[in-house]
Amino acid sequence: MDLLQTPPERFDSLTDYPYDVRRATVTAPDGAAVEMAWVEHGPDDGPVVVLLHGEPTWGYLYRTMIPVLADGGCRVVVPDLIGFGRSDKPTRIADHSFARHVGWVRSLLVDQLGLSGATLFGQDWGGLIALRLTAEEPGLVGRLVASNTGLPTGDHDMPPVWWQFRRAVEKAERLDVGRLVASGCVHPLSAHERAAYDAPFPAETFKAGPRAMPLIVPTTPDDPATEANRAAWRVLGGLDLPVLLAFSDSDPITAAMRPVLEQRLPGAAGRGHPTIVGAGHFLQEDAGPVLAEHVLTFVHAP
Repeated sequence: MDLLQTPPERFDSLTDYPYDVRRATVTAPDGAAVEMAWVEHGPDDGPVVVLLHGEPTWGYLYRTMIPVLADGGCRVVVPDLIGFGRSDKPTRIADHSFARHVGWVRSLLVDQLGLSGATLFGQDWGGLIALRLTAEEPGLVGRLVASNTGLPTGDHDMPPVWWQFRRAVEKAERLDVGRLVASGCVHPLSAHERAAYDAPFPAETFKAGPRAMPLIVPTTPDDPATEANRAAWRVLGGLDLPVLLAFSDSDPITAAMRPVLEQRLPGAAGRGHPTIVGAGHFLQEDAGPVLAEHVLTFVHAP
């Protein structure tokens, strides 16, 4: 597996994401070893909140949420998925699989950081990974926040808007990551913010991760990840750990997934789940501090 790493100077102008980067070698179940980057902020002895991003963003997405959570007493851990941000970037689309991404995040959180009882927050692909980890790694997750996400098995078709996104990513000769993120927001991104999302990808050779992620979402019942996702649903249906569903009011991609999660996750029953108003798919961009306050309340709830 050939790996690239984005030159550090690509991130020098990001004064709104001032956290020191940490790195560790993580290993997938098949032995694929790569270097994952993450940042931490907040008191070392606070309740741990892990924020997992999705496609095609990176940890920068959480820049307005991190201070709210840290000021509220939380130790905030924000990884960059492999292929994104400041983490290693495998150069081939085939290097990416659902199992590898789950394994790489597990390796960081469990093997490297030794976390247990953490609040796991996942949006978009971060949610797919968080749901799998909640099912597969007993003890890691004490509370779960699912935000504009789901866990497809390929048994039901994805919405047309998702297929439009997938085809756009497949066909793009040059993948404009900043534009993709902006298209998932209600409020416009500044030139600086678009540049921040472009920063991890100085050339097309660095973009195998963003190109791969739509392709490895299960869309047929015989997908390589289907059985593992079905197994995860069977476990999730029997877990009673607290679950918060924090979805936005303007995301056509994931709106239909919220009622599914509410019905199938026992820990979501009887809870007041917030709808984040005036926010699109990337609700962290549109309403990050509001979203963070909901997460903070959930973390400190009895």
